[in-house]
This record gives sequence, structure tokens and C-alpha cells, in this order.
Amino acid sequence: YTPFEFAITSALKKGANDIRVRVWDPTDDGYQPRGKQVNRPEGIWYTPVSGIWQTVWLEAVPQQYIKEVKTTPDLDRKLFRVETAACGAQPGDVIEVRLYDNGTKGAEGRALSGAPVELNVAEPKLWSPASPFLYDMEVALVRNGRKVDEVQSYTAMRKFSIGRDENDIVRLELNNEPLFQFGPLDQGWWPDGLYTAPSDEALAFDVVKTKELGYNMIRKHVKVEPARWYYHCDKLGMIVWQDMPNGDQGPQWQMHNYFNGAEKHRSAESEANFRKEWKEIIDCLYSVPSIGVWVPFNEAWGQFKAPEIAEWTKAYDPSRLVNPASGGNHYLTGDILDTHHYPHPRMTLLDTNRATVLGEYGGIGLVMKEHLWEPDRNWGYVRLNSPKEVTDEYEKYADMLYKLIGRGFAAAVYTQTTDVEVEVNGLMTYDRKVMKVEPERIRRINERICNALNK
Repeated sequence: YTPFEFAITSALKKGANDIRVRVWDPTDDGYQPRGKQVNRPEGIWYTPVSGIWQTVWLEAVPQQYIKEVKTTPDLDRKLFRVETAACGAQPGDVIEVRLYDNGTKGAEGRALSGAPVELNVAEPKLWSPASPFLYDMEVALVRNGRKVDEVQSYTAMRKFSIGRDENDIVRLELNNEPLFQFGPLDQGWWPDGLYTAPSDEALAFDVVKTKELGYNMIRKHVKVEPARWYYHCDKLGMIVWQDMPNGDQGPQWQMHNYFNGAEKHRSAESEANFRKEWKEIIDCLYSVPSIGVWVPFNEAWGQFKAPEIAEWTKAYDPSRLVNPASGGNHYLTGDILDTHHYPHPRMTLLDTNRATVLGEYGGIGLVMKEHLWEPDRNWGYVRLNSPKEVTDEYEKYADMLYKLIGRGFAAAVYTQTTDVEVEVNGLMTYDRKVMKVEPERIRRINERICNALNK
């Protein structure tokens, strides 16, 4: 048990009628991860969130039960590695795993509890944005031939890597093929619940709209979503770049060169908290097929010991790519060099040993008067007057980006999915009621970008 689980279990065993959780949050007065929450919101910094924003549930389980399932696909060896954690397991207990392809059993395997199960699939169906195939999976804890617990899940066969093209440019690859990854910066904020979406349909809505607009990737910006959001990405075929929510204070920021300044020195408590929570995020989301990139730092927000953190992340999960610091500060570590440039695309650095990406650009603003967080205080990197003007400017930037793909860009992130509070540079309004671009034109533009590396 975690301390929280132990406290809940103990309270229930004692016959508690209700359970109250009290949390104190210093927001930006503390060092803990907080994303963009601040005590004094303005500009790109938003209203602090109160309450529990992740999914919470109580579940009755037997005394011996499967607590965790961790799945790693290995495309090159054509197998899945499934690791489980079982509470109350005894010597001789067995873990059985079965994979199903649209209801037909595709593979099965078994091992003693505590040992990994490997499932060989001779002709695996691959997951991709064009074909997001998911295998259903059953995992059972078996004792003396009898199932004492069983859970259902899903997984996908896919591989994220980097490789060189015929011009010796380092590209992002999916399933051993180059793919230009292109998507919006998605902050996951809502005008009513702030960090909390009003419903599962709302969580799905943003992903569906992103897919309809022709993108193949989403950068989840300094926030971790409920598990259902990642399920929608898995199901719809949206690659996810997952940021670590920032905390503490930032060092000097050098955006467009390799860093040679003074790093932030966190306290021992702050550093330990970052490492603990980053590990917990990776553990929680490890089996999500759509996550292709871990991003431990954004710009210089709370950045410290960046090479060490990047190298630890890669060693802890070698199945994914590591973007050490989206937008700087830059060190020769990880798989990706990520620069930011507003408003239009520009290549300020090129790395010959890592994939070079444009981690943020755009920010084209449009004020929709009946759909504002604050009527008299709003901004965008560029301010235009109609969806046509916004789409024209978007297309101009896309043409610039397309040319830079040939020069070395391997991915790009457009700011942003929706307006957020006083930011009015979204593809949609904050309330999700109005598209601020011409959707069909945007889809055609985006498909051209996403297919730029297709042979």
C-alpha cells in the first residue's frame, strides 16, 4: 500500500462512514509540480486549482489481487513483455496473459507470479495514427488451477525511435519508418473546472477535434491528464508528447544556443520531490501506447541537472524518446533538440546527432467577443480579425515549416488547441463552442505537413 491507500483501507476497516482528504497547496510559493497555476494569474499563468482533479474511486478486491500491469511492446522481436504486481501472491501462483485480436485469441503466455510473461506474435498488427489498432488483453492470477483474480486491459504494438534519412538528417521514426510528427500544444484547461474536464465526452472532444484537423500528435503541456484522456489518444491514434508539470523556480534561460550559464540549484527536498513525482508519472503512464516522448523540462521552468534527469529517464524507459528540455536550456543529451520560436517557424539550431524539432510556434490570436474569459484583458502573439485571416496566416507559417522540414526539422508543435483564460491564440474558443479557423483548410494544410516525409 501507499500511505494514502493504507489510510483509506484502515479507515474503512474501522467502519468509517465518510472519508475526508485535506490538502494544503502553496501553488507557486512552493517547489512542488504545479504546471501553470499561480497565485496571481496573468498572461500565460493561470488560476490555481482547488479540489481533486484526477479520477478517484474505491474498488472492492479479493485478498489476493492484481494491482498493476506493465506492458512493453517489442516490435523488432515481435513480442509483448507483460509484468504484473500482485498483492497477496503465494509461491507457486501463476500469471496468465491472453491477447485478443477483435475477439479472436492471438497469443497467450504464463509465468510464475513476479516473473514477466512474454507473448510472441508472429505477424503483429501495428499501431499508428493512420491505423490505431489495439489488442485486448486479459491478465489472471491463478492458484492451483483456479483464477483468484482477473483484470482486462489493452495494448498496442508500436516502436518509437530515431534514425537517419538518405540525406543523413536525424528523423523521428514510428515502427521503423520516418514520420513527421505535427500537433498542437494542448494544455487541458477548462473555463468551468479549470484542470477538471466536465465529462469524459469533453475529454474526448479535444482529441477528436485535433484528429479531425489532420494532426497526428499532441504535446500535453505541463499537465498529466486522467487515464481516460490517454485512452482516447490510444483509440483515435494520436501520438502524445508528455510533459512533466513544472515546479520551483527557473535558472537563467538561453533559448537559441547550447547552454553555458548557471543552472538552478534546488534544495534537497525540492530535487527529491521532482524525482519522486516524475518517476510516479512514468510508472502511471508507462503502458499507454500513444505516449512516444517524455519531456522532463519546458524551457527553463524549474530546470536542474538536465543531463542527469534526461539520462535517468532514458534508462528508466528505453522504449520511448526523451526530449530533455522543450525550448531550452540545451545540453547534448537525450534524443531530441527542441527549440521554440514565435510567431513564425524558424530554425535557430540544428543537431546532427539528435532529432531537431520546433517544440512551439504560432500563437495566432483572434478575439471572439462572446467567448472570452475576461472581456477587456486578452492577448495573442499575433492578433487578427477573422477565421479566414487566422487560417491565411496559419497557412503562411505552414509553408515556412514545410521548407524547414527539408532542412532538418523532424516535428513541430503549434500553439495551441484552445484559448486558455486571457490567451486567445487557440484553434477553438475556451468554451469549445466556436472554431476560430477554417477547419477543412486547416486539415488539408496539416495533412501536407504530416505526410512531408512519406516516400
